[in-house]
Order: sequence, then structure tokens, then C-alpha cells
Amino acid sequence: MEFISPTKGRMSFDEVFADVMAFAAENPEDTYRLIVGTDSQVREREGTCFVTALIVHRLGKGARFYYIRSREENVRSLKQRIFYEASLSLNVASRLAEKLADSGHELDMEIHLDVGQNGATKSLIKEVVGMVNGSGFVCRIKPDSYGASAVADRYTK
Repeated sequence: MEFISPTKGRMSFDEVFADVMAFAAENPEDTYRLIVGTDSQVREREGTCFVTALIVHRLGKGARFYYIRSREENVRSLKQRIFYEASLSLNVASRLAEKLADSGHELDMEIHLDVGQNGATKSLIKEVVGMVNGSGFVCRIKPDSYGASAVADRYTK
């Protein structure tokens, strides 16, 4: 799993985790939130592009983010894409939660889903939110899911 940092370039998962912890250690009295969100874009010739963003948000004082980009050829239906997006986010969030537990650190974590009450995804909300909540994570949907709908979306283009 290789991440890309807009400022630091390619980073391994362990390097990203160390960078997140260093960012949080700069101002330990502040409140932090880890956000994981995935978005996708269908491209006719190249398959579907998926981008999973990992954001460490220092509430009220900025953030850093990292992302992973992957392509899948056989993910076409909207329902299939939304569930695959959620599973990619869950994979990263689970690895983060495990690493946090092993290191003795605690940070609030959310998964941002690219679904909302308006548009074609509204019929999928209950199922995909249940999947994330059932995995033990808090989730947000549009318009509060900027990790997926703004950060990840930017890198699917």
C-alpha cells in the first residue's frame, strides 16, 4: 500500500503513520480527527479510478492528507462502486486503528462516504452506512463527507 503526499511524495503506510503521529505531536493540546474517504471515476478505456484519501485534521488549524490511487476494470455499476469505495476506506481505517492501538495512541476516526440524500446514491445509504457502522467506525455522508466528496474526488480526475 503506497500513499502519495502532495508535499512529501510517495510514502509507505508506516511512513504515513509516522508523519501523522509527528503532526499530532507538534501541538498535542489540540484536537485531531483522522478521516478516510474514497471516491471513484469511471473511465471508458482505463477502467474505474479509485482514490482513497487519508486526512489528519487539526480541528480549526489545518490538515495534512495522503492518498492512494488504484484502477479496476470490472467495476461498472453504481452500487458496486459505492460498496467497493466503502471497502477500500474500511481497509485503510482498519489498518490505522490497529496501528494506533499497537502504539497506544488515540485519535478520533471517521469514514466519509460518497453518498447523500440527493441523487442516485440515496437508495444505498442505509446499506453502506450499516456496513461501516457495523465495522465499528463512525461515518459521514454528503454534505459532511468532504474526505470523499472533495479531497479524494480531486485526485480521481
